Amino acid sequence: MTFKVAADANGILPDRMIAAMAEDGLILPAYDFVESQIQPASLDLRLGDIAYRVRASFLPGPGATVAERIDELKLHEFSLADGAVLETNCVYIVPLLESLALPPEIVAAANPKSSTGRLDVFTRVIADGTRRFDMIGAGYHGPLYAEISPKTFPVLVREGSRLSQVRFRTGDAILNIDDLDALHAAERLVDVDDADLTGGVAVSVDLSGEKGSGFVGYRAKRHTGVVDVDRRAGYAIEDFWEPIAARTDGSLILDPGEFYILASKEAVQVPPDYAAEMVPFDPLVGEFRVHYAGFFDPGFGYAGAGGQGARAVLEVRSREVPFILEHGQIVGRLVYEKMLARPDAMYGQRIGSNYQAQGLKLSKHFRV
Repeated sequence: MTFKVAADANGILPDRMIAAMAEDGLILPAYDFVESQIQPASLDLRLGDIAYRVRASFLPGPGATVAERIDELKLHEFSLADGAVLETNCVYIVPLLESLALPPEIVAAANPKSSTGRLDVFTRVIADGTRRFDMIGAGYHGPLYAEISPKTFPVLVREGSRLSQVRFRTGDAILNIDDLDALHAAERLVDVDDADLTGGVAVSVDLSGEKGSGFVGYRAKRHTGVVDVDRRAGYAIEDFWEPIAARTDGSLILDPGEFYILASKEAVQVPPDYAAEMVPFDPLVGEFRVHYAGFFDPGFGYAGAGGQGARAVLEVRSREVPFILEHGQIVGRLVYEKMLARPDAMYGQRIGSNYQAQGLKLSKHFRV
């Protein structure tokens, strides 16, 4: 085995190091990787050929395997070889085609892909013995599974569909406030003069309508047709979404249980030697959840990769009570991390990136 990282290294592994991990048997795909599966700072994970519908979401916990819990909780199983529909508000577990044999200095963290989050498909990665979703500890050897629960649209998936992605990191890669300050001074990470950088770059919601021809977002319709997760530009927007017009007072009332696509007021960028992740601002400031899919790759919105700053698309769901969002209200923070090395391909370059220089944009499944 030749894959090595320095003992004192801190950073997220770039594309070529992910490829090297696979070559050395630290990532074990059932089949060869497909084109664009390795992203600048992450690896797309593929669904296997069988799915289990289970009674409830679960974490295996120490000493238990996911397979053991599936045996206890499964209602039925079915093949994904020819595709199958996952119904809304049901919970499914699907073994993934990638498993891991991590060295002791590498940890992994998963997140839904952008297109998955924008379809309101709630998905998390589970590993044997874990106490947390989407977190795979250093030295883990074993299989990976996706927990999938479509919330708004029934979805058609098949073996090889890619709903989740995983990042690999070593050491502590997160920038502290001084480093983030210096990076913003050098690169202007967000296009506002008085950027709030405490705990990450503050991101607020745009409800003015000025950048969206008078409307501020979309609310998902109920009782729609099925969305094939692998079909690009296959669906009319009006069959699945209602546009939301801007109000003169710059507010929006979130109805409980409804799903919204909104956009950030700020344009942000991620320089090539860094990656970022959107994290919730503070659960105590409002009864809503923002951003299911939080990874931002090196080069996102970056001028050198074809961007001029890009607004973050916000996937928003209210919880138990109606909640009023106001224009400019902070809804999340973008936490920046160092890359271990600059990736060979940045976001927006040669890898089929769908959202470079984006404004308010639905997932790739819908025709513009």
